[in-house]
Amino acid sequence: MEFVVDTNILFTFFWKNSFTKGLLVDQDLEYSAPEFALEEINENSTEILKKTGISKKEFIDLRRDLAIFVEFIPLDEYKEFLQEAVSLIPLYRDDADFLALALKLNIPVWSNDPHLKQQSKVKVYSTSELIKELGIKK
Repeated sequence: MEFVVDTNILFTFFWKNSFTKGLLVDQDLEYSAPEFALEEINENSTEILKKTGISKKEFIDLRRDLAIFVEFIPLDEYKEFLQEAVSLIPLYRDDADFLALALKLNIPVWSNDPHLKQQSKVKVYSTSELIKELGIKK
């Protein structure tokens, strides 16, 4: 299965013993995210370090590893779907890139943001729904 994964899910990749990290490195699953999600991770590095207790070096190593498991797609590759995505969630424009990329790739989104489910064009899985869909016992 393939998914567009949102930034909040990607943040959990940096947590020690993260169950979500196990899903992200699963060889049977493929993930994509807008390139700006990696920028958001970089911009929030101080907060990630503080919340996770990892060192700057661990953060850099994990960020490099994350880019192995998630393909970060530049805006130019999905921008033609951005206006449609904005129209689907007009109050949450910051998340439109995830829907636009999902529309482009014709795949679902993995996100725990409930507002993404307010539209019906793109299937959105929460972590618990994804676990259930994949038949994983936590």
